[in-house]
Amino acid sequence: MELQPFIQVLSRYLQYSNRVSVDSTMIKWSLLLIVFCSGFAFGQRSKPKNYSRFDERRAHFGFMLGINSAGFSVYQNASEFQLYNVKSITSTAQTGGQLGIVSTLKLWGPTTRLRFLPSLSFQERVLTYTYPSIKDPTKDSTLEERIASTNLDFPLMFQFRTTRYNNFATYVLGGIQYSLDLQSQAKANQSNSDPFIKIKRDDFQVQAGIGVEFFTPYFKFGIEVKYSQGFVNSLIQDNTSSSRPIDLLYNRVWGLSIIFEG
Repeated sequence: MELQPFIQVLSRYLQYSNRVSVDSTMIKWSLLLIVFCSGFAFGQRSKPKNYSRFDERRAHFGFMLGINSAGFSVYQNASEFQLYNVKSITSTAQTGGQLGIVSTLKLWGPTTRLRFLPSLSFQERVLTYTYPSIKDPTKDSTLEERIASTNLDFPLMFQFRTTRYNNFATYVLGGIQYSLDLQSQAKANQSNSDPFIKIKRDDFQVQAGIGVEFFTPYFKFGIEVKYSQGFVNSLIQDNTSSSRPIDLLYNRVWGLSIIFEG
């Protein structure tokens, strides 16, 4: 199979991602892995199918292991500099881990499925506040705020898969997720001398992803890249020096997973 179209599309994306996000390293390597696997698999000659009766079963179960890169989409208060002397607030993604249980239900055929993947994820995000330096106003000083979360995630997604080529297939998926932050400090008492950012315990996110699947004689495993974007403001505005300069906070997460199903 000719790989040049894949390479051209990927090159344009990598050039763009270098300019827009600190998550780009994970995104680039994940997409490179999927493109490489796709090109390698489609380049193989026809061969007998492993696990040939996989698509005949109505439901499948398995487990997921993965890593994530979590951050915030930050919307700053329009008057943050005049009112709070804050020049900017940026979010830096941090690496975490996740594991879960996979349940997949075949719908109208082997290429359309409904997936439920309850999982436990560990995330950390860093907010960096930039202020004019007190000693020298021409220079800047920074302050970091770290927000850690241990989430129970409940994503429900539709998966649209290609027909198998030998022992390989690709797919796209999309859906919605509810997350419960077990580490939320939403009800914790604030300290005026050392305030911290409070985020809500509950969050809702939309998700989209792509993946590749490989069929072995006894099970199927896949490699998946997924993006989650919160659509509910996660910030608890409690009028501290940390929260006042922020108008809205939305969770965003890139994930790279390995999924096994039998």
